[in-house]
Amino acid sequence: MEIQMHLETELCFPELPNSSCRKPTLHWSKTVLLNVGLSSISVITAALNLLIIISVSHFRQLHTPSNILLLSLAVSDFFVGFLLMPVEIFRRTACWVFGDLMCSLYIYLSIILINASLEIIVLISVDRYVAICKPLHYPTRITVTRVKLSVCLCWFYAIFYCSLYTKHVLIKPGRYGSCYGECVFVIDDITGTVDLVLSFIVPVIIIIVLYMRVFVVAVSQARAMRSHVTAVTLERSPNQANKSELKAARNLGILVVVFLSCYCPFYFYTLIDENAVNDPAASFVVFIFYFNSCINPLMYALFYPWFRNAVKLIITLQIFKHNTCEANIQ
Repeated sequence: MEIQMHLETELCFPELPNSSCRKPTLHWSKTVLLNVGLSSISVITAALNLLIIISVSHFRQLHTPSNILLLSLAVSDFFVGFLLMPVEIFRRTACWVFGDLMCSLYIYLSIILINASLEIIVLISVDRYVAICKPLHYPTRITVTRVKLSVCLCWFYAIFYCSLYTKHVLIKPGRYGSCYGECVFVIDDITGTVDLVLSFIVPVIIIIVLYMRVFVVAVSQARAMRSHVTAVTLERSPNQANKSELKAARNLGILVVVFLSCYCPFYFYTLIDENAVNDPAASFVVFIFYFNSCINPLMYALFYPWFRNAVKLIITLQIFKHNTCEANIQ
């Protein structure tokens, strides 16, 4: 009798003993630590990205091509922190009680946001490449209108790609579930290989190639400045130009390193275990994957004076004063 009662408490739905999943078996201390730690990261991710969204949207001075890309990335990362991280925490530490339809929608939304974020990072790399390697062509090639169009195309592609990628689970929610109380997504080998190429290998190659070009140009210009071989006829001094180019190259380098550090563990794990999305043992690499959305605002915004100035105005509620959208925060 005691054994039977013990088994029933381990089921997600004790009233369905033959079709219910078992409850996660993590020790309560580990569960609390996991929930508190990851929930904190989720809140920080959502808060930082929300500050970027408000800053770029409110202040007209920040309506530049580069900041439009930053805004779009922040929108994607905000929803990762606000929706995906909390749901993923719940999915891996408790029984899924929201039904098959909500599970399908969660899977669909997560893939859209991750792909959109990845594509916008590629656009940011392109933006920095043109700005550093072809500065004379930047004002004509990279305009606000073109950037907005590119962002819209990125989101459209992400939605279209994910609709094809998850069409089976959208048509028939819960088709991959083996019991009640779980939310799983299974892909076949061919689909997984195609996704690996399109969602990881190709973007990584593009980003690395662009960064190498940026790095070579920045280093060559720095050497030219030091040796006084070339003369720079710009409004700013040669030392300022040199520092700006090196800073841009350094920032893009941080982008590449952080991006690879967050994404590589997950994709490498999928090569070992094709069920990494559902495997409890892969929780760490999954959250490292999501953690990129928390680091992005730190890289792109916290190191820039305009962000710190904008945050001061937002926190002190001065943005509600008349005509603050025209304020000089650079």
